Amino acid sequence: MSQSKLKDVFSYNSWIHAVSGASGAVVAMSAFYPLDTVRMRLQLEDPEKRKNVGTWETLRQLITEEGFGTLYRGLVPVLESLCISNFVYFYTFHSLKALRSAGRGQNALRDLLLGSIAGAVNVLTTTPCWVVNTRLKMKGIKATSGVDNAPYENLVQGLIYVAQTEGLAGLWAGTIPSLVLVINPALQFMMYEGIKRRLVRIYGELPALGYFAVGAVAKAVATVLTYPLQLVQTKLRHGDRNANLPPDAGSIEIMLFLLKKQGVGGLFRGLEAKLLQTILTAALMFMAYEKIAKFVTSLLVRQVKGK
Repeated sequence: MSQSKLKDVFSYNSWIHAVSGASGAVVAMSAFYPLDTVRMRLQLEDPEKRKNVGTWETLRQLITEEGFGTLYRGLVPVLESLCISNFVYFYTFHSLKALRSAGRGQNALRDLLLGSIAGAVNVLTTTPCWVVNTRLKMKGIKATSGVDNAPYENLVQGLIYVAQTEGLAGLWAGTIPSLVLVINPALQFMMYEGIKRRLVRIYGELPALGYFAVGAVAKAVATVLTYPLQLVQTKLRHGDRNANLPPDAGSIEIMLFLLKKQGVGGLFRGLEAKLLQTILTAALMFMAYEKIAKFVTSLLVRQVKGK
């Protein structure tokens, strides 16, 4: 790799985007975390426990039955994992973008390809963090299989415990559906970048609410298209196995089992909460990301001009 190419990869620009993406994600998840708790409960608990119950009713039930604090169970490890994950994703995406776009404009297909590669890198490096925090969020709450498997208190303890008791296979549980699901952020980034470029060409610099709206639309489409795999991914990360399924059941077996036992609705259980959480989180994340990136860039420009 030439020196100029290395400069593109290890540039201030990639670091700015990575730090801004990680910071924006932490801000957004902190704001809408209770909706993610509801989504995970609906995905992992026995369907009969909250049958035909919507997002807001589930929120009310959780507060009544377990207290307000249960909505924020596992927040710290989730924010730690999200920070690492988004840093890796944004850094990889923008480094690849710098390498690929030298002398060429961006287009939707190129954004989809770069987003998929960045997503695969992200999955392979950060899946252990998500395995642990999925279990921490459900700590003390038995799922459909009766699983309650988080005898640890934080991310580091969890990583050590899972590595010792389940080996590498346990740390990377759910990797296959996660690799397939790289299409989700890839679709999201493709639509976000494409819509943003078009709007900027027409209207010039967008206001904060403009970035919020574009991020919301992009994430909504990506989430609906990939939700059944996200549900299976959560079950695999949690170690959730129904008694009627073999211990080594894979993604396809779990999806077919859910389809047979619960119908099509079983594959989309928790979608309402997921859409609310993921759309609002992604929209706020992109808005914060754009503003943080512009602010940090302006500071660097001023510093350079001042020298």
